[in-house]
Amino acid sequence: MPKGKGGNTVAAVWEIAKPVADELGLDIWDIRFVKEGSDWFLRIFIDKEGGVGITDCENMSRAIDKPLDEADPIEQSYCLEVSSPGIERDLTRDSHFEACKGQKIKIKLIRALDGKREFSGILEDYDGKAVTMRLEDGSAMCFEKKETGYIKLDDFSL
Repeated sequence: MPKGKGGNTVAAVWEIAKPVADELGLDIWDIRFVKEGSDWFLRIFIDKEGGVGITDCENMSRAIDKPLDEADPIEQSYCLEVSSPGIERDLTRDSHFEACKGQKIKIKLIRALDGKREFSGILEDYDGKAVTMRLEDGSAMCFEKKETGYIKLDDFSL
């Protein structure tokens, strides 16, 4: 069971959402349960080959509503949002790194390395703890995932 922001709630929702998404021909990219101000949001990010559209989001939202109500995995009130992971999507799960090997990514470090915090290149490898990126000059750099502020697809520089 995948965990993410929202811990056990995310894992419980993932168990409910995966079969629904499978039936609709969709993949769950990520699930987040977050508090913003005084409001809670359950965000389900879906994807599929060729990308998702508004109809896919509507279909998933309608299809997941009843199973979520029946299972009732969330105690407090929340707003359900279903969307695409979008461009420059966050890479957080092992499956994200596997799916995006060979694609351009950007990494922002928590602390600067040789005076630099942001790096771009091609995702070459991920071993569960570290990301290897091939830079434009052909050199490879390895970054510990725990030392990064984010790792995203670099869709804007394509």
